[in-house]
Amino acid sequence: MPRLMLLDTASLYFRAFYGVPDSIRRQDGTSVNAVRGLMDMIARLVTDYEATHLVACWDNDWRPQWRVDLIPSYKAHRVAEIVTGAPDLETVPDPLEAQIPLIRHVLDLAGIATVGVDDHEADDVVGTYASQADMPVDVVTGDRDLFQLVDDERDVRVIYTARGMKNLEVVTDVVVVGKYRVLPRQYADFATLRGDASDGLPGVAGIGEKTAASLLAGHGSLAGLLEAANDPAGGLSAAVRAKLEAAADYLKAAPAVVGVVRDLDVPTLTEAGAQLRPVTGRAREELTELAVDWNLGGAVKRLLAALDART
Repeated sequence: MPRLMLLDTASLYFRAFYGVPDSIRRQDGTSVNAVRGLMDMIARLVTDYEATHLVACWDNDWRPQWRVDLIPSYKAHRVAEIVTGAPDLETVPDPLEAQIPLIRHVLDLAGIATVGVDDHEADDVVGTYASQADMPVDVVTGDRDLFQLVDDERDVRVIYTARGMKNLEVVTDVVVVGKYRVLPRQYADFATLRGDASDGLPGVAGIGEKTAASLLAGHGSLAGLLEAANDPAGGLSAAVRAKLEAAADYLKAAPAVVGVVRDLDVPTLTEAGAQLRPVTGRAREELTELAVDWNLGGAVKRLLAALDART
């Protein structure tokens, strides 16, 4: 049965970098822990969740200017250098930064589709493919913002990596409701109200998770909540109306920042080469050579074996 897997790639290679010992290096001292860790992640994920198609979604712009224009604090604490006319530079450890070109090269040799869209984050690429797919979808990420894509009816799940690869969590509608008391389709509005310090989103002062969930349970959506706030008979307390009014500018801008884009112009799965297949010919030879030259150990063998099984 066809099944599409979408990788929030940066989320995974950051996790690999911090999860695999930095003592694993090439003979010249270059760190290769993120490369090795990511290959092992992909091998396990493809095997355990029986993916037939895979897209490594890429951050062509990890902090798009259009999102910053709406909320200037968006990811501001992660900026290493502001660049005029190009994406700002993200704070990335040098040993990881040095591995990213090799990660791209390994993915290419393995025949794994890598897709990014200018002026957009990987989340938006994930959102587009997940929303348009005509097959079951597994989104692999450590970012709970992508819970907004979960949809049991369309068989879209999140494989959540926040607790590590040994404690993966399959997130479905029931899981989102159990954790947050909101439906997945309400999650972006919930996150907007609650805020997220890791992304520089302030939220609405005085409204935490429980209150946000309660308000959305009563009014369905942020739009419904704001409509009630403007109606004296809307059923909201004066205190809640005051909090929403104080955050009015933020609440106008935040939904576009928090909500993932679902209609990007991306290549079709066929055009992207997303169907997994065994690696053959010169590409397989080069991967095998890289395993020796770059001290990639058994990670290459495990990735090749996982792809060999995708026939």
